[in-house]
Amino acid sequence: MTRKRALGTCYYPEHWPEEIWAEDARRMAGLGLTWVRIGEFAWSRLEPEPGRFDWGWMDRAFDMLTGAGLKVVLGTPTATPPRWMLDRHPDMLALDAEGRPRGFGSRRHYCFSHDGYRAEAIRITAALAERYGRHPGLGVWQTDNEYACHDTVLSYSDAARHAFRDWLAQRYQSVDALNRAWGNVFWSMEYDSFDQVDLPNLTVTEPNPSHALDFRRFASDQVARFNAGQVAAIRARSDAPISHNYMGRTLDFDHFALGAQMEIATWDSYPLGFLEDRLEDPEEHKRRYARQGDPDFQALHHDLYRAVGHGRWWVMEQQPGPVNWAPYNPAPLPGMVRFWTWEAFAHGAEVVSYFRWRQAPFAQEQYHAGLLRPDSAAAPAFAEVEQVAAELAQLPEAEETPAPVALVFDYASAWAWTVQPQGRGCDYFRLVFEVYRGLRKLGLSVDLLPPDTGDLGGYRLVLIPGLVAPPAALIDAITRTEAQVILGPRTGAKTASLSIPVPLPPAIPGLDVTVSRVETLRPDMPVPMAQVGEVTHWREDLETGATVLDKDAHGRPVTVGAGNLTYLGGWPDPRFLRHILLRACAEAGVATTDLPPDIRVRQNGSTRFVFNHGPDPVAFEGRVLPPAGVAW
Repeated sequence: MTRKRALGTCYYPEHWPEEIWAEDARRMAGLGLTWVRIGEFAWSRLEPEPGRFDWGWMDRAFDMLTGAGLKVVLGTPTATPPRWMLDRHPDMLALDAEGRPRGFGSRRHYCFSHDGYRAEAIRITAALAERYGRHPGLGVWQTDNEYACHDTVLSYSDAARHAFRDWLAQRYQSVDALNRAWGNVFWSMEYDSFDQVDLPNLTVTEPNPSHALDFRRFASDQVARFNAGQVAAIRARSDAPISHNYMGRTLDFDHFALGAQMEIATWDSYPLGFLEDRLEDPEEHKRRYARQGDPDFQALHHDLYRAVGHGRWWVMEQQPGPVNWAPYNPAPLPGMVRFWTWEAFAHGAEVVSYFRWRQAPFAQEQYHAGLLRPDSAAAPAFAEVEQVAAELAQLPEAEETPAPVALVFDYASAWAWTVQPQGRGCDYFRLVFEVYRGLRKLGLSVDLLPPDTGDLGGYRLVLIPGLVAPPAALIDAITRTEAQVILGPRTGAKTASLSIPVPLPPAIPGLDVTVSRVETLRPDMPVPMAQVGEVTHWREDLETGATVLDKDAHGRPVTVGAGNLTYLGGWPDPRFLRHILLRACAEAGVATTDLPPDIRVRQNGSTRFVFNHGPDPVAFEGRVLPPAGVAW
């Protein structure tokens, strides 16, 4: 599969005097950009008052941009409903877990379960699609903007309460079935009707974990329902592909469910902000990569959204300089904007789009850099983008072939770990990310797969860490594959209702192992392994008739195997993980590379990319890569 690579930017014509629009478009095209995203925050200018539309300025923006040879990504403006919308629907706001409204004055001030606002979102989307759906300059749609940003998926409003009860009634059909599934006989929590079920907040102690997990499932379904309304409105009026821009380490809804509705997945990549804001790594790690970003965090999301988009994915917002929202906001190392762009292309991106064209001199994002400064002079990233545009002539197309290694990723397991972590620091994403990082340190390219994958053909090594309740399709695929498969820890640990299953987990056909007990470990109480490394965070007692592959220092089994299946009964530290992965790769016939700590590689079709993520030059394979160095 090959796709043309291209560059873009995010532009807000409503923010700037109309007399500079044409010059902006000319400079964009001259820089080598192809795509321009507009419209996703413009509702108050598109519909200044209910039912009165002002299309003139958007018409002129479309004509100006496309006249310069640019293609438009048109965003639906539903992440920023105007103030009059709140007057029209005063109960549309989400409430937080303490019952406080998430009010007007910034963005994302709506509850996904509010039917009145959902209808308004469909209405404005339909109006946009009616106006621009067949415009020759329209290339792609974007629904809303960054679902879940600012913790806005879980709402405890009246609208959510009523919708949740209806969702439960449809899922369980009878309140007796719900009581059985949730184990409500415990603590006399049994209900007589669905109308008695409240939201799982403001309880004296923790709510029933089955209740809390179903609420998260419901909330995810509400996001999908909200998005589907916009998709249907667009499809009736436009043939352009549809996308949504997801975010990094945002797990409150199932992105695979939304991806099934649309043609393209995009995500918003802010490596420096994410390093400070979304990773548990030690301070020395964050200090070393403060101007580059973590070597693996962006790559994991590139691979994830390639899976969500069924092969088609973009970076819709690429950080071009300091941002405004992280605990610390340093400037990127010179060359990093080019570096991040080629890293995305190496993972199969069709488009890398920079946020934003010009830095805003007003409102909440004044310190968020753009390709231009507020005075329209070029910011430092401008020259790096110009360099990438010239380099695209050497590698104009992205090739993509399946990687030899697959890693299964499951949003529902992230919810289950959140609802019932059992120990501080036990986080699903953290576990998966550490496994992914371990694979990348060995020079491996990785495909991420959804949990309902029914065919593992083509892969030589498959890893399934922490998947709490594996779907039947995946279990069947595991039993049929010839790949080396590593499961655990906590794989198959619960039923879909978050109860302990009998027979006890993991209950994988062909693998004689039972988890008889689990414990979570203090940070200062790791369990040393007999051979190398430690088990941290989570440890399982294993009863097994399978071959014991690794024991801890006390002689207790930690990994066991039968045929091509391996079960891992603990959270491995990096040294133990490396030991496990090297053995599995050798058995699977997957070649590994002993990479220097700052170097990562990615195979894209016939092209092998090499990246130096560190702040110092690194000698590798007969050449020296400078800081922010990229080679192919």
